[in-house]
Amino acid sequence: MVKKNIDWENIGFSYMQTDKRYVSNYKDGKWDEGVLTDDANITMNECAGVLQYAQTVFEGMKAYTTEDGRIVTFRPDLNAARMVDSAKRLEMPVFPEDRFVDAVVQTVKANAAYVPPYGSGATLYIRPYMFGINPVIGVKPADEYQFRVFTTPVGPYFKGGAKPITICVSDFDRAAPHGTGHIKAGLNYAMSLHAIVTAHANGFDENMYLDSATRTKVEETGGANFIFVTKDNKVVTPHSNTILPSITRRSIMYVAEHYLGLEVEERDVYFDEVKDFAECGLCGTAAVISPVGKVVDHGKEICFPSGMEKMGPITQKLYDTLTGIQMGHIEAPEGWLKVIE
Repeated sequence: MVKKNIDWENIGFSYMQTDKRYVSNYKDGKWDEGVLTDDANITMNECAGVLQYAQTVFEGMKAYTTEDGRIVTFRPDLNAARMVDSAKRLEMPVFPEDRFVDAVVQTVKANAAYVPPYGSGATLYIRPYMFGINPVIGVKPADEYQFRVFTTPVGPYFKGGAKPITICVSDFDRAAPHGTGHIKAGLNYAMSLHAIVTAHANGFDENMYLDSATRTKVEETGGANFIFVTKDNKVVTPHSNTILPSITRRSIMYVAEHYLGLEVEERDVYFDEVKDFAECGLCGTAAVISPVGKVVDHGKEICFPSGMEKMGPITQKLYDTLTGIQMGHIEAPEGWLKVIE
């Protein structure tokens, strides 16, 4: 298989159309068999449920070329399970977990020429998603749905290394206490757009959202979970029923405990204690870990001892270990890597 003639080391983090995508339709109470197609366009009625009432959920993951030349995806079974939870919350039919993983495998395999070579710093981003497609004018769930998977090669999230970022405490709420913060729904991300544009306009890289009920506890950013490191090297992540259960975060906590021998804790993290941590990072599919050097709370700066020049030492070890597992030069726990045959 010959790779596409792409300048892998200089592509950005943006959409590039690939050859094939997977499509399956839900109608009359069942999913069809699904198919790979060349057509990247979607045709739907102007009154489609997704357009009127934002009934859509999605996932994000990556395919990698490992050091020994295999193409793998990282823990797609967890993405499949999370989409089940998301679909149920928005009254959408569940796409079976085994079929989800198979659809991802089929799509990556069909676009293998777009999986960047090992060492290039690039990866193949995979986007499974589902939406209501039949006309819906009354406020109710759609009756027909489409599940799709597309891929796009992307460059590294950071150019020139993972430099610590500066974030601000947001005046906006990310999720309501009994809302949809725990699922991966498009509506959550639409709601965060004004907040992130405002943060960027004020010179910040991201937002820190506090819990909307009391505004005393750290939750997450618009698209990533927090991890903190204490001064005695304990890895702490916030607990909340309105936080998206990040697959990257769960993997990092496992790596911290079982590979690096660190103590880990998931608990309420009060904003008042943020100043006492040694390191801070944002974790997610795109960058694995984005180090945070500074948090600004309405003009008051909290600067972490790890500084603004590089990742803190524990964060760096977590990053190196998890990416090493993903790239195949550190042995992965059983079931973490799905090989694309």
